Amino acid sequence: MIAGVCAALANRFGLSKGLVRFGFVLFGLFGVGELVYIILWIMIPKEG
Repeated sequence: MIAGVCAALANRFGLSKGLVRFGFVLFGLFGVGELVYIILWIMIPKEG
């Protein structure tokens, strides 16, 4: 919702956006979700 990272991952792997977002919330509870999100935000190309 912020940078489109979850939506891009969901589209790429054919998963639901809600499932991917839920996964990031779970990873966030363990402290790695935020770091991975920021890295992917930088790495994923902008939609044209």
